[in-house]
This record gives sequence, structure tokens and C-alpha cells, in this order.
Amino acid sequence: MILATFFTTKNAIMFLFVTLFFLIGMIIYRKVLSKFKKGQVSLNDFCVLYSLEKNEQTGELEFYFTNEKKKHVVFEILSENEEVLHKLTDQEYNQGGHIIRFDSKALANGTYFYQLRTENQETKKRMVINNA
Repeated sequence: MILATFFTTKNAIMFLFVTLFFLIGMIIYRKVLSKFKKGQVSLNDFCVLYSLEKNEQTGELEFYFTNEKKKHVVFEILSENEEVLHKLTDQEYNQGGHIIRFDSKALANGTYFYQLRTENQETKKRMVINNA
């Protein structure tokens, strides 16, 4: 008897409207999220430049970077004032990990930067040269 009064036609219609409203709200929410996601940056479009392992660098240095897509890369050694001292590479690299070697004896002891540039990225890292 109590169930019969609870599930009247009016309550059933109200329940259906609430469910429909909830479903429409979820669809709109998912559409809004997908619109915002379209503007996000894909990390696959960028190279990852790794830091050198030691604080002070000596001898031959190995600069390591990875890329998910074929990229044209410019790799440079910069002074402390960020002036280009040496351009180590200016070429296209296939997908994968790459090592660029440089003899630090070509530089006086001090602080320098190394920089990786592509058409959509510029990444700089600091290094200290101490060739004793």
C-alpha cells in the first residue's frame, strides 16, 4: 500500500525528468572537458634535455636529449651573459635519444649555459666548468 502511493505516475515522471536532466548535464560536462583538452600542449612535440650529472664539469661532456618526433635541433654553448660561444649542432634528429659530445677544455673555467632550440622550444641549463 505504501509502495503504491510512492510510485504514482507523478513521482515516476518526476524521477524520469531528474534522470534525464542528470544525463544531459553529464554530456555537457564531457563536451566542455573535451574542448579544454584540445588546447593542451602535447609533450610529444618537445625535446627533453637532461642535466649533466656532476656539479662541476671537466673533460669531454656528453649532453643528452630525447625527442618523440623528428625535429630540427640547434644546440649551443652560451656564456654567462647568454652570448653564443659554440654551436655544436644545427641539424635534423630522428625520434629517440641523442648524445652531443663537447670537449670542455675549449672553455675557460667558469659558469656557462647550454641550450637546445627547436621551432617551438628553447631550453637552457646551467653548468660550471672546472678543468683544474
